[in-house]
Amino acid sequence: FKYHHSEELEQYLKGVHAAYPSLTHLHSIGRSVEGRDLWVLVLGKFPTHHKIGIPEFKYVANMHGDETVGREILLHLIDFLVNSYGRDPVITRLLNNTRIHIMPTMNPDGFEATKVPDCYYTRGRYNGNGEDLNRNFPDAFENNSANIQPETRAVMDWIKNETFVLSANLHGGALVASYTFDNGNPVTGSLKGYSRSPDDDVFIHLAKTYSSNHASMYKGIGCDNRQTFPEGITNGYSWYQLEGGMQDYNYVWGQCFEITLELSCCKYPPADQLEKFWRDNKVALIEYIKQVHLGVKGQVTDKNGNPIPNAIVEAKGRPHVCPYRTNEQGEYFLLLLPGTYVINATVPGFKSMLKTVEIPDNTGNFSALKQDFSFPEVSDQIRSRVASCPKIPLYQELTRASAAVKPTVHILVLMTIPLVIFK
Repeated sequence: FKYHHSEELEQYLKGVHAAYPSLTHLHSIGRSVEGRDLWVLVLGKFPTHHKIGIPEFKYVANMHGDETVGREILLHLIDFLVNSYGRDPVITRLLNNTRIHIMPTMNPDGFEATKVPDCYYTRGRYNGNGEDLNRNFPDAFENNSANIQPETRAVMDWIKNETFVLSANLHGGALVASYTFDNGNPVTGSLKGYSRSPDDDVFIHLAKTYSSNHASMYKGIGCDNRQTFPEGITNGYSWYQLEGGMQDYNYVWGQCFEITLELSCCKYPPADQLEKFWRDNKVALIEYIKQVHLGVKGQVTDKNGNPIPNAIVEAKGRPHVCPYRTNEQGEYFLLLLPGTYVINATVPGFKSMLKTVEIPDNTGNFSALKQDFSFPEVSDQIRSRVASCPKIPLYQELTRASAAVKPTVHILVLMTIPLVIFK
């Protein structure tokens, strides 16, 4: 239990891959401002490529270079997973049915720049250009004028090239599981101090899964007397508003549910505390990965059984501003809590297909409910090709739309009051 600087980190990851070549795949998704590799170790039965029906999961740590606990506990998570495979039946099934991507550091330059470890803020928070990477992504609510950094661009491309379903990014400076949205407007409830996504129930469940399996996060005790978090979770916007955050970007543009895990009151604690941090987080890290198997998944195909990419598949009543679409293999993954849902599959230009599904809790079986859709009138020649979602603040449009209907709502309220009094 020690801090691994860039060369040691690279050496460690290469060593793991050499020892477990069939269970791991090591690659760099890009380089930092100062030219350091952004390493990702992929673990699973099929580590080198996506396999139909197997969801993609990721952990990203050290986005702020001076927040260091996540960086080290992810190395211990890697060690635990590879050593448990084939010995522990739960971990073996998890790795056989999940492709797990682990990025121990998104900001290696910031980590190396933190010469004097500190519990509080240091300049190492930022990347080599002095930019805060968690304010650097496109924002769904307002124009984020930040200049996209190499590390941010690498992660955006990574999200675009994989079918990520669930994710968490590991931070420090508090002890809480924070969930989308980080930004907001009246449409999402910002006037009430809470920015609610269409999948708020799922996000609350995800955050509670982590906090309740953590040694102490669930107690909700803040790092000082001024702040407490009931059950160890918070809506991001309720805590503090943040523009250009990574978790909102994942959810809106990446079709990936991500939460932010604040794992230590001290941002850069002494190395002799790392073992305790690993013990405190070990169960939570594993239980959270299992949640990638919540809900429903399947394939959308044409009359010849060929996959249809870019078909829209969403649960009725929870539309996303960027509609969730099938990947190149015609696959979709929707994280949903157990219950009854109507799943709507749409190939633009054709009649939608609706299917009612009863979703059980399948996380223990390591497979979401399977529900395929076949469009008999769609042939390979006329398959849908739709451009990806625009990189504009999508929720601005909703604000304008909701403002247009407000007078009607006020009139209805005024008409209702006399009726209530009369009754």
